[in-house]
Amino acid sequence: MSRLVECVPNFSEGRDRSVLDALSRAVESVDGVRLLDVDPGAATNRTVFTFVGEPDAVAEAAFRAIATAGERIDMRQHRGEHARIGAADVVPFVPLDGMTMEDCVALAWQVGQRVGDELGIPVYLYEAAATRPERRNLATIRAGEYEGLEAKLRDPLWQPDFGPARFDAGRGATVIGAREFLVAYNINLNTRDKKLAHEIALELREAGRAERGADGAIVRDADGKTRMRAGRFTHVKAVGWYIDEYGRAQISINLTNLNVTPLHAVFDATCAEAEKRGLRVTGSEIVGLVPRAVLRAAGQHFLRKQGHTAAVPESELVHIAVRSLGLDELKPFVPEERVVEYRVRDAAAWRLRRLSLVGFADLLSTESPVPGGGSTAALCGALAAALAGMVAGLAPRSDAKVVAASEAIGTEAQAVKDELLEAVDADARAFDAVLAARRLPRTNDAERTARDVAMQSATRLAIEVPLGVVQRAARAATLARDAERIGLAATRSDAGVAAACARTAAEGAYYNVLVNLADLDGAADAAYVTETRASAARAFAAAEGAAASVSAAVRAALGGA
Repeated sequence: MSRLVECVPNFSEGRDRSVLDALSRAVESVDGVRLLDVDPGAATNRTVFTFVGEPDAVAEAAFRAIATAGERIDMRQHRGEHARIGAADVVPFVPLDGMTMEDCVALAWQVGQRVGDELGIPVYLYEAAATRPERRNLATIRAGEYEGLEAKLRDPLWQPDFGPARFDAGRGATVIGAREFLVAYNINLNTRDKKLAHEIALELREAGRAERGADGAIVRDADGKTRMRAGRFTHVKAVGWYIDEYGRAQISINLTNLNVTPLHAVFDATCAEAEKRGLRVTGSEIVGLVPRAVLRAAGQHFLRKQGHTAAVPESELVHIAVRSLGLDELKPFVPEERVVEYRVRDAAAWRLRRLSLVGFADLLSTESPVPGGGSTAALCGALAAALAGMVAGLAPRSDAKVVAASEAIGTEAQAVKDELLEAVDADARAFDAVLAARRLPRTNDAERTARDVAMQSATRLAIEVPLGVVQRAARAATLARDAERIGLAATRSDAGVAAACARTAAEGAYYNVLVNLADLDGAADAAYVTETRASAARAFAAAEGAAASVSAAVRAALGGA
């Protein structure tokens, strides 16, 4: 999809499966929307839904879900541990691929107006979509919760942004907005004491705690407002609560800007604060889905604390993060189900890279045109980058400069490896696109024109993919050269193999570029052909040069000819 947006609505129901099923059906009734996760909480009596899709489809799904919540949830009967203001309590839109925050603000306004006009539900806009600075904070809008909503709607300062300023006893109000990716995160303590959990929350959260004088009295400013002492982190909201279902207290945290305040930093700080109070953190849980970047960063952090290189495959980073954070203490944490990118990706698009070594080699040996030379070249490049990363990772760790170089080489090698593994399947898809274009009918002028356009587009794709492989293979060869220079004597031969694989990958992919360039014709393509041929030649020359450098160094060191 060219444009992808996420919606993470929170509904005030976490116990009645029939209601949750009805909400799921409402979301899934819209074509183009993928419901990724439904995460109910019995104690909070609240469920977090996560779905993604094109913006118009997601907007429609959000509207249908809000309407269904209003029909199926009666706020007069609702009780739970979590703050809430309505049946469809909060509905945020989050920008993903091809979407900006401004796009999501427009989406929030669009849905908000429709909910107010068509459903008659009071709507408040928050975060980036807020109409006033004081309404950016969700906690401010929900202050007083559902029980205080009737009075709030009578206050001229709290007129809704859309919909009637009239208390709806059954449905309450809905808060709609646009925000960055928010991670709802709970840290588990070995205590039932809610007060101790909240004490830690006050130390962590941005809002902090009220200042107190020597006599223990709250300090107030001249205008009578309570003076606050900020907590340790910005972009963190936190409270302490007790969850009877788990028999323990938790610190419930919302992380609203992971680029500024990473999850692992808050976890470590919580461990330190717990120890001060004679407590122990026993684990943690992520509510809903999480971006893979969060777990990657956590995995790197904990590996470095252990004195190990963080330049390891993503799967290992995720494994270390899950174990270090104790994400599977309360229930199993399955990355394939809980990481956003893993849920969105198309399994069919990974058909080759999921094969075993034997499976790939066997399929390659058959008459099937896929996989072919292009996919094989990409795989050779991935192996080259992987070997370069291994050589760098085994470099001596006694010298800080060598350690830093090893980390840099290894980190880039992992990224190049992953990109080349993606190209194994991308090359196959490009070939499939060419075959599909060739099969298009051409019985009249219109069909012939459509086929020509499809062939040109597919052929360019079949050129761009191997061109990317040549360029990345050149980078893999350079990484092999850099790794050989800092690596152990015992790994020189591995560096040589890495360089040889990189050169093979570059040459094989270069051939694929050239053969597909030959299928382009016409004046419109002349400049593209010339530029692409030159670009591919430069990348191949770079790969040859770096590989030759490694080969010479290895042979000299090992006494070869």
